[in-house]
This record gives sequence, structure tokens and C-alpha cells, in this order.
Amino acid sequence: MNRDYPLEKLRNFGIIAHIDAGKTTTSERVLYYTGSQHKIGEVHEGETTTDWMEQERERGITITAAAITCFWTRTNEPDKKDPKKKYRFNIIDTPGHIDFTVEVKRSMRVLDGAVVVFDGVAGVEPQSETNWRYADEANVPRVCFINKMDRTGANFEKSYASILDRLTKHAVRMQLPIGEEGNFDGMVDLLTMKAYKFEGEMGSVVIEYDIPENLKADAAKYHAELVEKIVEHDDALMTSYLDGKEPTMEELKATLRKAVIANKIFPVYTGSALKNKGVQLVLDAVVDLLPSPVDMPPIKGINPDTGEEVTRHADDSEPFTALAFKLQADPFVGQLTFFRVYSGTIEAGSYLYNSTTGSKERLGRIVRLQANQREEVKKVFAGEIAAAVGLKDTRTSHTLCDEANPIQLEQIKFPEPVISLRIEPKTKADQEKMGMAMKKLADEDPTFKVSTDPETMETLIAGMGELHLEILVDRMKREFGVEANVGKPQVAYRETIMQEAEAEGKYIKQTGGKGQYGHVRLRIKPLEPVNPDKKIGKNVTREDHFEFINNIKGGVVPNEFIGPVEKGVREAMERGFVAGFKMVDISVELYDGSYHDVDSSEIAFKIAASMGFQEAAKLARAVLLEPIMKVEVVTPEKFMGDITGSLNSKRGQIEGMEERGLARAVRAKVPLSEMFGYTTALRSMTEGRASFTMEFDHYEVVPPNVAATIIASRK
Repeated sequence: MNRDYPLEKLRNFGIIAHIDAGKTTTSERVLYYTGSQHKIGEVHEGETTTDWMEQERERGITITAAAITCFWTRTNEPDKKDPKKKYRFNIIDTPGHIDFTVEVKRSMRVLDGAVVVFDGVAGVEPQSETNWRYADEANVPRVCFINKMDRTGANFEKSYASILDRLTKHAVRMQLPIGEEGNFDGMVDLLTMKAYKFEGEMGSVVIEYDIPENLKADAAKYHAELVEKIVEHDDALMTSYLDGKEPTMEELKATLRKAVIANKIFPVYTGSALKNKGVQLVLDAVVDLLPSPVDMPPIKGINPDTGEEVTRHADDSEPFTALAFKLQADPFVGQLTFFRVYSGTIEAGSYLYNSTTGSKERLGRIVRLQANQREEVKKVFAGEIAAAVGLKDTRTSHTLCDEANPIQLEQIKFPEPVISLRIEPKTKADQEKMGMAMKKLADEDPTFKVSTDPETMETLIAGMGELHLEILVDRMKREFGVEANVGKPQVAYRETIMQEAEAEGKYIKQTGGKGQYGHVRLRIKPLEPVNPDKKIGKNVTREDHFEFINNIKGGVVPNEFIGPVEKGVREAMERGFVAGFKMVDISVELYDGSYHDVDSSEIAFKIAASMGFQEAAKLARAVLLEPIMKVEVVTPEKFMGDITGSLNSKRGQIEGMEERGLARAVRAKVPLSEMFGYTTALRSMTEGRASFTMEFDHYEVVPPNVAATIIASRK
């Protein structure tokens, strides 16, 4: 069986944005214009294709990333019926809410490009910045789409300026809007110098016409600016342009494409998805400017057997390599494992080697996804995104490959949860079901963590926010039939140390026969808090940012006891020192100790290390850390004083204010513990007219008076 579409005609891209920028509405237009569906589903009517979960339709938000396969022929293509002119799109519609940020993070890893949607009134919003950072980390080329130009307060220039100011200096206008707000009528293409409007059913007829007189001067000015920005990226073109020779349209398009793929230019388009204006031209930009798998650099990994670097090209003839990036429980077929194929091909019924776990699994069936609809396929090729049915041991971030040519790809790093709550089953029957449900949900979502409180033995679930945990508890009830009692949300505090300290741990027990003997000397010091944008040291783990250094000379502690020492330290860090919270950002050096030929054992050294760490923590000024959130409140101007006053009273630091159409936006950093129940307080303070968004920013030391209250409540 051969591939039905050449690799050059494949585009894997995501649609990403802040919540409510119109991402899912844009996806629905894409499905309609590409002929994948005959009716446009609207978010406000709860009928969208990509928001297919019950919770998504009820709340009008996207919770899980949905994958769609569809086909597109360029708008101005004269021979639209010719199948050779079609391009195949694999699109992932991602959530905009910060609580489901894991979906954006993992989607960015497997996509070749992205369309970033902005609200024409708000411009860049907090989640736009986070998503942009994830795309930067994954080196994903982007096309920007300033949406909602029909809204009151929409302003293209202001939104474009916010992209330049807060995201990148390399954004460049590709279009100008014709009219704004209620008069928005179409756009001018600054490259071809043509105007476009949209007529017919759902704006499906794209009409090209001459630029209106009142926009000709602006269009000429911005066209010259665009041409200059493009020729900067090709020395030969730049030289001939400076000599007065105007570049051809083909030269400009080819150079622009190269610059976009190299992340040196981010083209900005405009329109209104809801009013069916401009989406087709963005799809043309995806074809013209975003990369196919062939345009992307080869994927790098390591050979798990030798540790050497290995590269794989997007080629069907190379050994099979794929990354599992998402698990989803499907009520009809069981577990679906989404994977991106980087090289080679795989057929249904064949065996896969999981190089992360070292195990083999049979690939039962392969399906291509249309949100929650499935189309079965016999074989998938390099560059494609598909889902496997029946893989039992494969988890998010595992590498699937050819056993004869093993490779392990870099794992996806996920943010740590910042909020937790206690949960208990209502009946004995629910207890068993709850364990199973939590395991399945934790497999699906790496930011959902389940643990047991060592003192009370209660079950704790942790996630990225109140909404995140609310949805997970709701899913347990609906999908798994689990009835549970849930406690109040609690902040996931952490602990760390402020200075260096040394201590020894000695565990000696003599009873009757064989005794126990373990003795270590430890040196502990603070580590700089981990920066998500920077590489970290080879012996440092990102999860809890912990470093263990074995500095034993002359075998005073034998090698077989080094592992138990590290384990003992880790267990002591899990238990915490100040108030029982997990400790982070610590470097521990084992530099001396002693052992007994007969009485020394792994357990003795583990206990000695745990005791030694506790002693050292006493001397190292252990403190509590709390999560600080990046908060943005959008409010009518008359409530500004109340808003800033309330944020200040919550130990918040106001970082900036700006106009947002007729409203005002206040940006601040506020401790998460102060933000519980803020939705209700904000509504009553502003007659229900203000809204806010928040996302995790960093951990900070808790002030002593607040820490004392937290510690007292834990006793």
C-alpha cells in the first residue's frame, strides 16, 4: 500500500490561542471550507465538532486537544477539481484555558506549524504568551490571525502592536483590514496588493478586487515595508533590491516561506471567523508558508543501547520512529494512543518496540481521527499523525520504533501541579472503581497526580487549577460511574532551604543476632530555581529540581549503598521539614561516612541518609514556598480602583495596566492561596462585568507571618 498524498503536500499544524479568542470557531470554519462537514457548529450552541466532550459543550470551552484530518485546495487555484492540487491538513485544535495547558505543550511537540489566533479587541493575552513560549521551545513556525475584527473595540493596529511588544519583533503585517468593528468588510493583501471580500453561503465565495481608494496610500507604505523585511533574509535578493531591481512575486514568496520556516518572520493575517471572513486566506498561508515534514530538520534522539546520537529524516524508507503524545479513553474502542510518525511506516497488526520501557506491543488497529469520529486505516507513513487502538503499556512521551534500529526521542516535559484536594469514595463499591478511574485519567493527563497523605492515609489529587480538578472529578462520575466526596482545593506548597549546611546521619541498632549499621555525612545547599526556558545539568531532575552528588573517596561507603542513600534523601524530601510539603531546589552531596562489614545494609544506609538530611535541613534555614500566579483582570474603567485595591489586599503586586477597547486590563502577580473564590468576589465587586484569567508563574518564599499560620494548621 502506497501513500495517498506526497509528503510535500502534508501540513501538520495546531490552532492555539488564549481562551475566548475564537480558536474553536476558526477550526469549525476550517472544517466547513475544506468540505469535511456540511454544517458549521457554533460554540455558543454547543454543536462544534472539535469540542465533542459533554463538559466542553456545556461550558463552551475546549478541554482536550482534538485532531482533525481534512483537505484544502488554494483559494485562487483555477483547477480546484484536480486531486493533485489538494493539500492534506492534520490539525490539532488545542484548549486556551491555562488549566489544560498540558494539551498545548504536548501538541506543540509533534506539530510542524501553528496558527496563533488573537482577539482583535484584546490582542496578546496571558495564555497567548504561554502558548507562544511553548512554540518557541519546540521551534514551531507560526502564522498569526487577528480574529474578531467585527467586534466593538476591535483595532488591528493595536493588536498588531501588542504582538510586537509582548511576543516578537519579527511579526510582519501581511494584510490590512477594510473597515473595523461593524463596518469590517474584508482585507487588503499587502504582498499581491489585491483586496478580498467574502460572499455566498457562509462566505465561501472569495472575491478579489482592486484596493479601495482610501487605503491605497497605507497599502503602498506597508507593501514596501513587507518587501524590505522579506529581502533582508536573502543576500542576493537584498543586493539586487538595493540596486533598484524589484523582486518578482515568486522570489518574494520563496524567500518569505524560508524565513517563516526558520522562525525569522511571523506573518500576521486578519479577519472574523464568526462572520466568515478571512479564514480561507489563512489556509492559503498554511499551504504557502508553513512547512511540510520534509522542510523540518531531521528529528534527533539517542540510541538507548549505546547512548550515541541518532537522527531520522521524514522518509518512508528510514526505520520506523514515532512519539506517543496523548492518551485518550474512548468509550467504544478502549484506549487510544495518539502518535506522530517521524520516519518509516507501520502497518496494523505488526509489533512495535517501545524504547522507553524496552517492551514490545502488538499494534491492533490504526485510526485516523476526526475529533470523536474514527476512520480505520491499514498503514501510516512518515509525517502523519494517527491513533493506535489497544496499546496497553505505552504512555505519553514514550518512543515507538523499529527494534532492529532503536532510538529514544527526548521526553515531553510537563509543568508540576499547583493545587490539590482530598477525595474519598462514597461507598465500598466506588473505592475500586475510583482507583481504576484515577489511573486511567492520570495516564491520559501527565499534569494530574494522585498521592496518599502519609499521616491521614487520605487520597489527594493534584492538578493545574480548580477547573482542571472539577472537570476530572466530573469525568470520574460520568465516564466511570464513581461517586466521591471532595474536599476544598488546597495550595500545593513546597519547601526549600536558604543556606548551606552539613550534618551526619548515623543509624546503629544492635539486637540479638545481626545488627544494623549505616553512617553518612551530607552537605546540602540551595539550587537556583529551575527556569523552564533553560537547559539543566546532567544529574539534575527537572520535576523536583534535585541534585545528588556522590563524592565518596576510598570506598568509605561501598557503591551498593550509594543508591539507598539517595533514596533515603528523596524520601526525606518528600516528607518535608517545615510543614510536611515536598522539598525542591536542593543539591545534596554525600562526602563521607563509614560502614560495618557485617551489620551494614541498604535499609540502614537509607535510614541514616534520611536522618542526616533532616539534621542538615534544620541548620539550612528551611522555608515554605508558595505558587505565585500571573493574573489579568479585564474590567470597565469605573471599577479600576476597587480591582487594584482588592489585588493589593491579596498580597498582589500590580505590574501594569492598559486599555482594552472600552475596558481596562490590570496585570498582577498574586499568591494562589489568596485567589480562591475570587470569581464570586469579582462578580459582586463589578456588577458581574469584569472577568479574570490566571496562570502559574513561579514559586516564592512565603512571608513569615503567613507561614506561621500554614504551619499551625498542619499540626
